[in-house]
Amino acid sequence: MLFKTLIAPLQQWLMSQGKCVGCGRELSAAEHKKHGKNEELVYCQCKRIYMFSKSNKAYRRALIEELPKNA
Repeated sequence: MLFKTLIAPLQQWLMSQGKCVGCGRELSAAEHKKHGKNEELVYCQCKRIYMFSKSNKAYRRALIEELPKNA
């Protein structure tokens, strides 16, 4: 639990900068696929998947329920 409380702020900061929490690559350069009206699925090269909200231009980690069946 202590580890999670230390890492969570760092991960939030990386995502606010538009970078992957795993490898640090720019998420804007990653593969984007449309998902609904205002969201896109973002696939990083390190296999992490994010959601990009077009309305507030923010990234977040994708939930398991949001992933396509073949992902």
